[in-house]
Amino acid sequence: MLQRVLSVCFVTLAFTAWASAPTWAADMHEGKVVGVGAGKLTMTDMAGQNQHTHEVATDAAITCEGKKCGLTDVQVGDMVTVTIDTHDGKTMATKIEAKKAGS
Repeated sequence: MLQRVLSVCFVTLAFTAWASAPTWAADMHEGKVVGVGAGKLTMTDMAGQNQHTHEVATDAAITCEGKKCGLTDVQVGDMVTVTIDTHDGKTMATKIEAKKAGS
């Protein structure tokens, strides 16, 4: 009996923790940098079309050529892979992987 009660409690707690967790919807895409500044990254898609700007999270994981760097180290012309997360209706870049064009 005690085992059954503990099992029900565990399942209830696990479901409550899962249901109250923040909702994140991650998306990742690649393209070319056309502008960087003031916590924002402007890029196009791989074909050089569809220019768009992302707000960059202050704690975003940013790498340049595989090494940790800052947003100011990302240069116009770099090829980037950007991970976007949405939380409470706000979309932000949380990960940026930059490589020099042609590398």
